[in-house]
Amino acid sequence: MRVLRRVLVVLLVLVVAAAVGGYWYARPLVATGTGYAAHNACAVTFVAGRGDPEADLPPNPLVPYLTGYLNRAGRSSTAAALWVLSKRKAWYVPGYGCTVAAERPADPGRATKVANDPNPLSDDPAPAADPAVDALVGTAFGDGRSAAARRALGTRGIVVLRDGKLVAERYAPGFDARTPQLGWSMAKSVTNLMVGRYVLSRGLSLDEKGLRPEWTDERRDITVDQLMRMTSGLSWDETYDLGTPITQMLYAEPDMAKYAASRPLAHQPGTYQQYSSGSTNILCSWLTGLADVPDTDFPRTVLFAPLGLSSAVWEPDASGRPVCSSYLWATPRDWAAIGQFALQDGVWNGKRLLPEGWMKASTTPEPVARSEEKGYAAGWWANRQADGTLVNPALPADAYWASGHDGQRLYVVPSAGLVVVRLGFSPTVPASGLGTDELVRDLVALRPAAG
Repeated sequence: MRVLRRVLVVLLVLVVAAAVGGYWYARPLVATGTGYAAHNACAVTFVAGRGDPEADLPPNPLVPYLTGYLNRAGRSSTAAALWVLSKRKAWYVPGYGCTVAAERPADPGRATKVANDPNPLSDDPAPAADPAVDALVGTAFGDGRSAAARRALGTRGIVVLRDGKLVAERYAPGFDARTPQLGWSMAKSVTNLMVGRYVLSRGLSLDEKGLRPEWTDERRDITVDQLMRMTSGLSWDETYDLGTPITQMLYAEPDMAKYAASRPLAHQPGTYQQYSSGSTNILCSWLTGLADVPDTDFPRTVLFAPLGLSSAVWEPDASGRPVCSSYLWATPRDWAAIGQFALQDGVWNGKRLLPEGWMKASTTPEPVARSEEKGYAAGWWANRQADGTLVNPALPADAYWASGHDGQRLYVVPSAGLVVVRLGFSPTVPASGLGTDELVRDLVALRPAAG
């Protein structure tokens, strides 16, 4: 019996040691998952004003083990695995959204007030019913599909502008015209607009190099334009899995630009195109460093206020810098206003805010020796590729779009005077199954081409 007890004690020690060792091995992976959950709960609650943050957790093996709580009085959220493992917190600041950090970030100061007066869409009444257009929007919402298929499709908001006028909008239950929604990587396209604002107002050069003081090797040759076009050559993996560079950056790094800038070169700058959220955050750190306003307030001053995007919130990391790759929230109407601003080549209420021809240059892909992307230009996806072929022959050649994780889309079709926004939560639906290309195609077809 004494021997048996000793054996059991030894086995227990081994099991505990294995469990502890396994946890410490997996701890970085678990921390990215709890960081995601903490940020999601905070932003969905305090930015979007919703009460169902669990509805925005994508399926992965960690989700059943996530636990947490909201502190409404303290404006924070906490998430952990099994209550105690890899505990992470996210903190909310009005006007700036939520930030994952161990302690509440330093007070960034009062956010610049953004009035909706410059935005003609903000107070427009709901559009008059148009049976043909409404039927197309209904198809993109999953009308005619089973309840399960509609839930999987996850469409939450669609707005259609024609010639600058609101012609259709529809929202899922629990959402309306005042509910901000996360655009994910559509923020990259909006970052392009902020760069354009400074190119016009301050004469910045897209060929500028030496963008980071620590880049004393070949990385010093990376240009602003290469960061926008994803040809920096920095090593990256945009796969949204636990432990990849993109999830490590978004949920485990206090200074996202610094982390992305620390990545080594995998290719000579300008020779290889690879999609990278890290590149956009490096670009944003350089851009905000030139400003005479706090980093956190930069988007509100440079873009939101001039356009009247009163719902827009661009969340910062723990360094206080906006996460320009991913964390821009806005109502579908404000996303549509961004698209209309692009369609008008940066002219808003009769005033030019972007260099003339900026959008043409930004939506024209340039030849590159090797590319992983089809039609990626400078922060925007273009239908016409560098070799002249079309990404989607069913869409007009001049169509371009912003695209975000989980099915976010903003289309601009200058030849049809069309802007289409689709927002939702579609983690299990491939891009080809969203029905957004078909929606744009059919909306274009409703009005014969001029001439």
